[in-house]
Amino acid sequence: MSLSMSLEGKRGLILGIANRHSIAYGCAKVMAELGATLCITYLNEKAKPFVEPLAEELGAELLLPCDVSVEGELESVFHEMEKRWGTVDFAVHSIAWSPLDELHGRLVDSSAEGFCKAMDISCHSFVRMAHQAQRLMPDGGTLLTMSYEGAEKVVDHYNLMGPIKAALDSCARYLASELGEQQIRVHSISPGPMPTRAASGIDHFDELMEDATSKSPLRRLGTPEEVGTLAAFLVSDMARTQTGNRIFVDAGRHLIG
Repeated sequence: MSLSMSLEGKRGLILGIANRHSIAYGCAKVMAELGATLCITYLNEKAKPFVEPLAEELGAELLLPCDVSVEGELESVFHEMEKRWGTVDFAVHSIAWSPLDELHGRLVDSSAEGFCKAMDISCHSFVRMAHQAQRLMPDGGTLLTMSYEGAEKVVDHYNLMGPIKAALDSCARYLASELGEQQIRVHSISPGPMPTRAASGIDHFDELMEDATSKSPLRRLGTPEEVGTLAAFLVSDMARTQTGNRIFVDAGRHLIG
């Protein structure tokens, strides 16, 4: 039997594109190439000039502002998709944020304000996205978020974001359980270190990439498009019996202590 992966007829949301190097862009690119119809968001007016040309290149039907820390913006995105499409088939959450001083400092010194804001933007926004998406997925769908190895191991300089990514992984599992009856599948994807804008805020990130390359069994890093290939598979009908997984795209780095 010959199988080929197609996303023709599927419509979905991509949150988190900052530029061409974003993991979210890698997901959008692969999904668009496989026939998906996309809604792409940009953080604010300052970010729009960087994202708008990419949305045009990908043939996105919707380009909307979405700062998840601004009340009502995420909800407005789903309202617009409902008006345009009625239903959606998938949503990709590729957002992470922390105050730099908190990210660069010790977890034990983190402030309640910084920790809570980082948790809200990086983790609870995925729960809020799921809450909005469920009503637009009457026939099921797929929700994806981006984790990291630092969620389960102590990674130098990852600090505050480690516990937050651990919470995000747990949320994905609980959402998979809660939404399964609606045939909504939920996964977290764990890319290895990649030279993205978000990752550039981590101290000594070049050293982290070198370590990942030298210790991974495949002796290389993954790419945003390789993350996109996995994401496309997970939202496709070929993965319709899979949910609740945490899947690595790190050339095997997670295997090595």
